[in-house]
Amino acid sequence: MAFDKEYFNMGYLDTLSYKDTFVHRLDPRIKLIVILSFIITVVSYNKYEVLSLAPFFILPVLFISLGDIPAGFILKKILIVSPFAFFIGIFNPVLDTGAMYNIAGIEISGGWVSFFSIMVKFVLTISAALLLIATTSFPGICNALLKLKAPEIFVSQLLFLYRYIFVLMEEAMKMIRARDMRSFDKKGKGIKIFINLISVLFIRTIERSEKIYQAMLSRGFQGRIETMKIHRLAAADIVFALVSFVLLYFLRRYDVVIMLGNLFNGSM
Repeated sequence: MAFDKEYFNMGYLDTLSYKDTFVHRLDPRIKLIVILSFIITVVSYNKYEVLSLAPFFILPVLFISLGDIPAGFILKKILIVSPFAFFIGIFNPVLDTGAMYNIAGIEISGGWVSFFSIMVKFVLTISAALLLIATTSFPGICNALLKLKAPEIFVSQLLFLYRYIFVLMEEAMKMIRARDMRSFDKKGKGIKIFINLISVLFIRTIERSEKIYQAMLSRGFQGRIETMKIHRLAAADIVFALVSFVLLYFLRRYDVVIMLGNLFNGSM
């Protein structure tokens, strides 16, 4: 079933986080700080800068290669959510019609340049966030937030939101399986049945969440997320952070594309 496949794909990012590579062994706090710095640096660029963002693809490429993460899977996830960024930027060419470049007699307006800038920033930031989860796990990120003194109530709600998505999907999968077993051809798959399923799903997930919460209380839950895994900063973490910050500063401070272009023209 397609729904079953999508359900298991949702947890695949966490499955990837159990690998044992150099990137996976890095302290979650370091990875979180580096990725946040990367995202802030990328979005700080002017809306008309596109080529200057190209060198920043080095970080996702390094995470994919060093972390042994399937590039096709990350690309597929980016394509799934890309319509949101596409519809945000697609109106720029209509609103900003002033010509900025002339390439081989073809005028390119500022709206198209800003549109491509939005798409490049979107790909960079979303890929960085996905790779962070794929090499750390969502609970690992929440644990890193706690270590960085983020509010406990915020971290708890964030983790519960993530966990209850799977509870919701599990209940939905059971209901869809039951509906398919009782349906013949296209009967029982209309909009009326779908609305009934949504209402029943809402009630069942509330009941399931109450049972889970009572089970947590019986096991001593007091509002704080406790983890068995203890992370300590090592020399590799410090070196990785320093190299990352120096690289981000260099890419932001200097236009690497122009430097490479001048170097290439000088050699010719």
